[in-house]
Amino acid sequence: MHRTVRTSSPSGTGDVLESGLTELVHGCVSCTLREDVLPTLVRLSRQHPGDDILLALPPAVEPEAVALAAGPHDLEAFRFDSFVTVVEATALVADLATTDDLRDRDLHAAANDDRAVADVVNRQIEFADTLVVWGAAPAAATLLHHLAPWAALVRTGETAQVDCRALAAHVLRTGRHDPEVPGLPGRALQDYPIGIHEPAAPDGVTALLFPSRRPFHPQRLHDALDDLTGAPLRGRGQLWLASQGDTAIAFESAGGGLRMGSLGPWLAALPRDRWSSVVPMRRLAADAGWEPYYGDRKTVLSFVGFGLDVDGMTALLRTCLLTDAEIAGGEEGWRRLPDPFAGCFPEPVASGA
Repeated sequence: MHRTVRTSSPSGTGDVLESGLTELVHGCVSCTLREDVLPTLVRLSRQHPGDDILLALPPAVEPEAVALAAGPHDLEAFRFDSFVTVVEATALVADLATTDDLRDRDLHAAANDDRAVADVVNRQIEFADTLVVWGAAPAAATLLHHLAPWAALVRTGETAQVDCRALAAHVLRTGRHDPEVPGLPGRALQDYPIGIHEPAAPDGVTALLFPSRRPFHPQRLHDALDDLTGAPLRGRGQLWLASQGDTAIAFESAGGGLRMGSLGPWLAALPRDRWSSVVPMRRLAADAGWEPYYGDRKTVLSFVGFGLDVDGMTALLRTCLLTDAEIAGGEEGWRRLPDPFAGCFPEPVASGA
C-alpha cells in the first residue's frame, strides 16, 4: 500500500510531508493497522497537537477494523471524531447486488482475502457515523437510510466539483462517533437498533425487522435460507437456534452470500458470577429484557431490499420457529432436533461483546 501524508489547503493539494510504500504486515490488514497506520496517527497527533487528521483508507479496508485495532495507548493520543463513508450514488445498488469478490476487481488486500464486494460495501456503510453521497440516484438516499439509520447523510451534489469548505463544515468535529457502540451484528446484544421496519417506503425500498423470543428450528431455518437471502440486498442480526441454546449466532447476508458465526454465549448460559466478563451495556440490556424462561435469548433480524414481500418473509420466518408442541418438549428435546448447523459454531466462551 502507498501511504502519503500531506497538509491541507483550500485547493485540496497540500504539501507532501511523507510518501512511501507500506508493506502489508504478515498479509494481515489488522496487523498493518496496529503496527503502521495507528502508530503514524499517534506520531502525527503529537507533532501537530490540536490539528484535525483525515485518514483515507484503501477501498478494501473496513472502518471497523481501524476502530478495533486501536488500543488504549492509541486513544490516549487521539480520538476518532467520525467515521465517514463516501458513496457514489449511481453505483450503490450495483455494488450491493453484485456477486463479485474483491479479487474480481483487483481490490483484495492480501492473497487470502476472499471477501465479497457487497459484504465490504455494506460494512463500510453500516459502521459509518457520516455518509457523504456524491451523484444522484432515485433510491440511494432512501436505501442508505434503511441500511444505516443512525448515520448522518450529507449530500455533495451531482457535479464533478465539490465545495470542500461546505463539506468540511458537515464532517469535521461533529463528535458523531461513539466508541461504546459495537459494530453489526453484535449491536443487537446490547439493545442498539440494527434496522427499521418499513414495509412500503419511497423509491421501492422496503425493510423488515423481525424480533422473536422463540428459538428457530434448525432444519426449517436451514431449508428457508435461500428464500431469506435471495431477495434482500442485506440481511443482518442475531438469532437463537433451539438445538444450540448456549450460543448467540450472528447472521449476515449480502450479494447472495451468507455468513453465520458465534457471537459468544448468551448470558443465560453463563453463571451469574461470570457476567462481569461482558461489557456493562450487554448486562443492562439482558437485565432489562430478561424473560424468566428464556433469559436473554432472542432473535433480532433486519432485511433491506427493493419490493420485498415483507408479509411473506415474516410468515416464512415464523414457520421456522418452534411450535407450541415443540416448545413443550423442553430444552433437552430441542438439543436432539435435526441440526444441519451442528459443528458450525465454536463452543461459546466468555466474551466482552
